[in-house]
Amino acid sequence: MKAAIVAKAGHGPVYSEFAEPVAGPGETIITVMAAALSPLVRSRAAGKHYSMAANFPFVVGVDGVGRLEDGRRVYFLLPRAPFGAMAERTVVPDGQWVTLPDDLDDTMAAVIANPGMSSWAALKERADLRAGETVLINGATGSAGMLAIRIARHLGAAKVIVTGRNETVLRQLEADDIVPLHGSEDEIEAALRPHFANGVDVVLDYLWGPSARAILIAGAKAAPEGVPIRFVQIGSISGSEISLPAAVLRSSSIAMKGSGLGSVSLPRLVATIDSLFKAATSAGLSLDHRAVPLSNVAASWQDDGQRIVYLPD
Repeated sequence: MKAAIVAKAGHGPVYSEFAEPVAGPGETIITVMAAALSPLVRSRAAGKHYSMAANFPFVVGVDGVGRLEDGRRVYFLLPRAPFGAMAERTVVPDGQWVTLPDDLDDTMAAVIANPGMSSWAALKERADLRAGETVLINGATGSAGMLAIRIARHLGAAKVIVTGRNETVLRQLEADDIVPLHGSEDEIEAALRPHFANGVDVVLDYLWGPSARAILIAGAKAAPEGVPIRFVQIGSISGSEISLPAAVLRSSSIAMKGSGLGSVSLPRLVATIDSLFKAATSAGLSLDHRAVPLSNVAASWQDDGQRIVYLPD
C-alpha cells in the first residue's frame, strides 16, 4: 500500500510503498480517509516527542478518520507501530476508535481532534472545570488555543482571558480579556497581576517558557490568599524548562498538573474525543484547513502557513 514513510532519523516523510497491516487479536483494520498534520505528528515523526520510541522505518500520523470493514465511519487514535495514520490503511487496537456523528465531515473531524482534545482533556480530566469559573489560556493564537476558548465556554467557563504574541490575532478571538506577550518578563507579569487579583481559577498553558513563569509568579503575588489556581501544562512551544522560585509554590495555592499522553489514560482520552465530537456542532468547533493529497506529503510537510489534512490518493 502507499503511505508517508520516515526511513531514518532526521529525514522527513516520503510517499512510497509500505507493507500491508495485518490485524492481530483485538485489532481492527481501518481504511484511512483523512489524517491531519499537527505539531504532535511532526514531533513524533522527528523522534523528538516524549511519547515516541521510533524504530525505522515507520508510517507517520497519530490519528485520523476512516472506515471499518462494516462501513462505519470512525475516528481512530494511535495505530499500532510501525503503522500510522498517513496511509491507505492502518491497524488500530480495539477501543482506540469512536464512531463519528453524521453532522461532522471527515476533514473537519481530523483537523479538530488533536488540538480540541488537548483542552477538553485538560479542562475536564485535569482541572475539573466548574461552571462559572475563569480560565486563562496561555498561547491562544494557535489551533489548540483557538479551540480552547470555545471549549472552555461550552464546558461552563464564565470568563476567558487569553495571551499571545500576535496582538492583532488576539483581538480577533472570542475572549473577554487579552494580555499580549510583549516586553520583558517583568512587564508581562505586571500586565497579568490585575487579572489574578480579580480571580483566575484555571490556567491552560500551551507555551511554557518565560510566559508560564510570569503567570505563576503573577498568580502567587496577586491572587487572593487561599484561592486555588489550577495550572495545567499542555505544550512547550516557548521552551522545555523554566526556573521557578520555590516561594511561588510555598506562598500560594497554585496546583500544577500536566495534561497529555501519560497523565490522562488512553481510555479517558478516547472518551474525551467522543465527547468533543458530539459537542462539535453545538459548540462551534471548527478550524480553517487545506486538504492535500497524501502523495504531496514531502512537498507540504514543512508548510506552516495552513492547517493541512492529508487525503489518501
